[in-house]
Amino acid sequence: MAWRIDESVVRGEIDNRVRGRVTGRIWFAGRDAPVELDLAGNAWRDLAGRRLEFVNPEPKPGDLKGLGARQTGVMGDCTASRKVKVPDIPMSQIGEYYAAKKQWTWHWGNSLYFEWFSTANGRVVIESATFQLTIAPGITWEMSPDEEEAQRRANAEALGDFMGRLDEAVAGGGKIFEENSEWNEGKPQTEEEAEKMQADSDQLADRINARMEREGPEADYEKILEEELERRSRERGEPPLTPEQEAKRAEWIEEMNRAAEEALKNPDPELEAELERKHPLAEQAFELSLRLRQEPPARGWLPKEAGEEHPLVDLGAAAAKAGAKFAGALNGEIWPPDVESCGGKIVRLKRARGYLDDALRAAEACAEQKLADKVWLTEMKRELNELVLACDELIIELRARLERRLD
Repeated sequence: MAWRIDESVVRGEIDNRVRGRVTGRIWFAGRDAPVELDLAGNAWRDLAGRRLEFVNPEPKPGDLKGLGARQTGVMGDCTASRKVKVPDIPMSQIGEYYAAKKQWTWHWGNSLYFEWFSTANGRVVIESATFQLTIAPGITWEMSPDEEEAQRRANAEALGDFMGRLDEAVAGGGKIFEENSEWNEGKPQTEEEAEKMQADSDQLADRINARMEREGPEADYEKILEEELERRSRERGEPPLTPEQEAKRAEWIEEMNRAAEEALKNPDPELEAELERKHPLAEQAFELSLRLRQEPPARGWLPKEAGEEHPLVDLGAAAAKAGAKFAGALNGEIWPPDVESCGGKIVRLKRARGYLDDALRAAEACAEQKLADKVWLTEMKRELNELVLACDELIIELRARLERRLD
């Protein structure tokens, strides 16, 4: 899911005049202070090196109490030249036309598409073909076509990497205190143990996200994380932490935040080189997810009013989630992996397999509703099924490797 907040925008500015960094401010209906942006990455070529100002001629108040006042994280796609179909009727009448099965005319228009991932809210998207757009005078640097293609890939990879780091941070919050577990005794983690740890991590992440949304712009992530870790300990019947453990946890939280900020601002060349090691299957999944996200809007198949439930949107989102799980399981190390990490990798691959199933179901819905070219959809389903088979083979391989060690 994503925060789609374009209707509540009053005005805003996006500044990419410093290479590798995007800052800005966005004002919303019903909120006095603007939301501040500080993101790693670059916009596409049309906005790279430039400052864009935008105004919504018809802002509408919305429920944005959970949107953080400061958005730090990484860029996704950002362009003011994406072509979209714009209805020639008011957006308020779209539902009536759908219900009455009435046709309406439309025209091609440029749309602002601005996507980012933040620590506070995850994926956030502003997309509109009705905003008034102004590029401020003064261009500080230009992006070549080759650089733009590389930037699009980097943006897409950054989103998956960033969310993967957040998942690891949440999982690590519990992991470092399980000092008596087999995991900490150096024994290989079984698939069942890895599943339990992932389920605990998912529950913790869900609770943190729910509280961040309830508590709104003033939510304190560090305080919420600490309180939810304590809540989980009470539910498990664990004794209260000793002063030494409390200090260790506070030190871990501080270190995680410091490391995340440092990684965004000053990437470690050696770590970056290690992370650049890509598994062929993860690369294949990533390339497919790019096509499934970019080609439908580029070919005019995706209407402006399409929401998260639209089958084409669902198809791209499921493929992107699968790609992120493949990357987390397979990239950054030599294959085959150490036996100690097999359990965790099996769990991630099983999650990827589930997202591939979701993508195939969405593709079938697209075919039934004739939402895209038949030949294109047939090819996409073929590639998705190819990933499914390869994923199953890797899971079998890892299970055999783990069983040999456990036996």
